[in-house]
Amino acid sequence: MRVLSIGEKFPEFSKTATVSTDLSNAFATITNEDHIKAGKWMVMFWWPKDFTFVCPTEIVSFNNHYEDFEQLNAMLIGASTDSEFVHLAWRQHEPKLRDLKFPMLADTSKSLAEELGILEENEKIAYRATFIVDPKGTIRWVCVNDLSTGRNVAEVVRMLNALQVADRGELVPCDWEPGQDTIKL
Repeated sequence: MRVLSIGEKFPEFSKTATVSTDLSNAFATITNEDHIKAGKWMVMFWWPKDFTFVCPTEIVSFNNHYEDFEQLNAMLIGASTDSEFVHLAWRQHEPKLRDLKFPMLADTSKSLAEELGILEENEKIAYRATFIVDPKGTIRWVCVNDLSTGRNVAEVVRMLNALQVADRGELVPCDWEPGQDTIKL
């Protein structure tokens, strides 16, 4: 398994996502072109399984930071290898997930997770992976966690911000936080 990395194109995909708990408009199709056509960055984060213990803590944290991603012109997409129907049932069952502001992508064929190189070999579930993709469709940041370890969503927001600062021609020093000085050449 080789995880796709920085500088590579994010794979083409067209997948069904759960976008609401309302059955009349619960599902939508999401593609790799959506953020490009909108001129936005894409942050796609993956979790192993719905109805588990660590995953909802991360999903809630991403939802709590949704406005941060919006302010940074980024489309936020959550994903797992569970189906859109499992995502819907989980959102209906778990009060903290009912009002998510971002889609839950269903990679039931596991093709996207496999192409990204984040499909765990034994159970065939996705690792806790996060990809930041620029408006041209190029991967700019990747982080993959062990199945048992949740990620730090504030760090994902910080990295997205830092990448955008770097795109303006500035260098971002270690431990930089938004609003601090950068290195200008």
